[in-house]
Amino acid sequence: MDALSSLVLKRSYRCVSSLQQFYDGGSFAVSFDGSFLVCSCGEEIKLVSSSDASVLGSLGGFSESSTSFTLSPDDRFLFTAADSRQIRVWELSSRKCIRSWKGHDGPVKNMACHSSGGLLATGGADRMVCVWDVDGGFCTHFFKGHRGIVTCIKFHPNQLFLFSGGDDATVRVWNLQSKKCVAVLEKHFSPVTSLAISDDGSILLSAGRDKVVNRWDLQDYSFKMTIPTYEMVETVCIIQSGDIFSPFLEVNNGKNTSSSDPVHFLTVGERGIVRIWSCEGAICIYEQPLSAGEGDSRRGFLSAVFLPSDLGLLCATADQQFLFYSPTKSARGTLQLHLYKRLVGYNEEILDMRFLGDDEQYLAVATNLEQVRVYEVASMSCAYVLAGHTEIVVCIDTCISTGKTMVVTGSKDNSVRLWDVESRKCVGIGKGHMGAVGAVAFSKKLKNFFISGSSDRTIKVWSFDGISEDADLEIALKSKAVIAAHDKDINSLAVSPNDTLVCSGSEDHTACIWRLPGLTFVAALKGHKRGIWSVEFSPVDQCVLTSSGDRTIKIWAVSDGSCLKTFEGHTSSVLRASFLSRGTQIVSCGGDGLVKLWTIKSNECVATYDQHEGKIWALAVGKKTEKLATGGTDAVINFWHDYTAVDKQEALLKEEEAILRGQELENALSDSDYARAIQLAFELRRPQKLFDLFSHLCRRKDSEDSIHRALSGFGKEEICVLLEFVREWNTKPKLCHVAQVVLNQMFRIFPPTEIMEVKGVGELLEGLIPYSQRHFSRIDRLVRSTFLLDYILTRMSVLDPEASILPNNDDQQTLALENGKLDQHDDQLGSELCESDARFYSLMHTQEEIAVAKKRKSSKSKKGSVKKAKFLLTKCEEAAQVL
Repeated sequence: MDALSSLVLKRSYRCVSSLQQFYDGGSFAVSFDGSFLVCSCGEEIKLVSSSDASVLGSLGGFSESSTSFTLSPDDRFLFTAADSRQIRVWELSSRKCIRSWKGHDGPVKNMACHSSGGLLATGGADRMVCVWDVDGGFCTHFFKGHRGIVTCIKFHPNQLFLFSGGDDATVRVWNLQSKKCVAVLEKHFSPVTSLAISDDGSILLSAGRDKVVNRWDLQDYSFKMTIPTYEMVETVCIIQSGDIFSPFLEVNNGKNTSSSDPVHFLTVGERGIVRIWSCEGAICIYEQPLSAGEGDSRRGFLSAVFLPSDLGLLCATADQQFLFYSPTKSARGTLQLHLYKRLVGYNEEILDMRFLGDDEQYLAVATNLEQVRVYEVASMSCAYVLAGHTEIVVCIDTCISTGKTMVVTGSKDNSVRLWDVESRKCVGIGKGHMGAVGAVAFSKKLKNFFISGSSDRTIKVWSFDGISEDADLEIALKSKAVIAAHDKDINSLAVSPNDTLVCSGSEDHTACIWRLPGLTFVAALKGHKRGIWSVEFSPVDQCVLTSSGDRTIKIWAVSDGSCLKTFEGHTSSVLRASFLSRGTQIVSCGGDGLVKLWTIKSNECVATYDQHEGKIWALAVGKKTEKLATGGTDAVINFWHDYTAVDKQEALLKEEEAILRGQELENALSDSDYARAIQLAFELRRPQKLFDLFSHLCRRKDSEDSIHRALSGFGKEEICVLLEFVREWNTKPKLCHVAQVVLNQMFRIFPPTEIMEVKGVGELLEGLIPYSQRHFSRIDRLVRSTFLLDYILTRMSVLDPEASILPNNDDQQTLALENGKLDQHDDQLGSELCESDARFYSLMHTQEEIAVAKKRKSSKSKKGSVKKAKFLLTKCEEAAQVL
């Protein structure tokens, strides 16, 4: 109880990293230092970090896929070509297209940039080869001659020559100075796929789909030899003297390579292996062996690139993977290729995931493939692959048994497989289901058995006690118990913490509890209106958690099968749900692409996260760290970490900073530094304090200077926020005069062009204009009323004209002039008021009553009339100030 009482509930998770799809098998390029890759992905071009596969940025804005692209030698610019025949130049620092032109009559299939960075060569489907000035964007050379699509293109490293290969099985040499074709090299019988030139520019290698590599002498363009490769070659690379592979070649060759110009080259192709050849004798001196379990999974290499310094070799596969190899020495001192990194560009749909390792540093992922890919979480590199199933792997579970990490997988091939993570081999296979295996679960306590559920509606219990630690061959697993559990497919299974119970969830809208080891029926959990996708036992209580297609999550009592709690909030099927915080919280994900965090005691949804664009099929929860991993139909894997403590600390720091800034604001007020006070109040987002400051300044003579100094340093975002405050003040008559003063100063300080660039200014002005018109109409009516007040006071003789206070002649003339203007302004109104006076005095009965009224007025209101007049004049002055 003490531990539970001291448990801190989670309030916030953050997506700290993501594994996105970034490569769909098209073109790619590698930066000069090997730090990032440029990959085509649909209609976008993505910049991907080679260290952790994170997407650094993307280039888009066109609804077409790219056909070819290349980087400038200094990695400042990226040249791209698309199906629209448009060639674009992108500045990578700003991610903007700085130049574009259209030059070919067909799609551009390949391109190459000169080592100087000033020339760009392109070959297209229109059989043309063009050379472009990068700075000017104009064509400097236009070559015709190929009788088919230009498939590859390459500049000479030292001279102004250009080499192009086409599907007409020829290689053409173009002189950029004379602008002529100087040689046609014809020895291939199928399209030329790759060209390679030695550093000294004396040797040319050409490879094609005719399964040969031809060597040419560039001194006289003579043919030297043909090396048969017995596979369609996609890329050929000459191993230069300073490459990382060169120290290993003499040992592998087995001969005395005393020749003055030994030539070694590397090829990759349809077989999906790397081979190194020697031109002396045309022999293969190294062939990469197939890894265990990858014989059927390899689908060929598309390209290979030597990476700078000691990064080794990069190979791109046909199944959207980038393989990083480094050369090492074997025990016999011969060359070996070590696969030190594997970046997967496309994962398709994520079906299930589980964390692996003592520190949960690995993640096993099941996708729409026959393999299980195991990723290293830190680098997002696919560490290894578990291959053996013949159909798609649907479900995964993991456990640590006798110090060894085990993985069990279920597949659409109706079998289950048991894997040893350390040896990365399948140690057991269980057959017997008559349908696809949709759910597997390991024992929680004894960890010597697992259970499986299938679309054949049965549950089986499998034991792996007899598996030898040194077994190299997979053994057949035997089922200890089997039962027909449901009327429809079984979607999920869970074993209780003490290994005594099993819970199964099915498409038949029910979940059932069974007692181990004989699978005897205990209880049926009925209440969901749709199929159940996920079940899990609580780690601390006698209850079961279920999630369903009816958009609800329910908690059930194990003892009697009654529903204890129901959680509603998802807008689509809840596909996965799991306990957190020792059974006090729940994390769920569903078909709406949302991840939700719930607190069981209060039935409250604490947080909702939207980081997916499709259904979330897979949810993995770390048992130690309780970090999360989610994946679904968008082929994206998101990693979530608990940021409750971090957010709390940040809130405390913000509160502390707000207190300090608040004290700074009070100090500025005490020092009468109103400009600084306004800036602080605005930064602290205190609209009431800001209004008080503006209101106080409106009553001062130097208000304009203080407001001007405070507002002059505002940017567009600050102007937008201030306009929002002013819009709210302007809606209230008591606050509108301050709002109008601030608006006046803003329009004086900032030009209209700058104000119109503020985001959302149109909506703000729509809220300001109607109320401002209403306020000005009200003030105009008040001004006209003041003229009526002056006229009434004059006509009713409220002010007694005494000789002692009569004005002099000049004042009388001025007053007469002003009164004349007033009379001219209100002629009609004055005549109407005269008639009203006549009617008023006609109501007096006698002259005596009029005299008594005059005496009463003269005796009582000499001082009172003066006070009344002063009061009325004060009101008029206030109205004038408002004006």
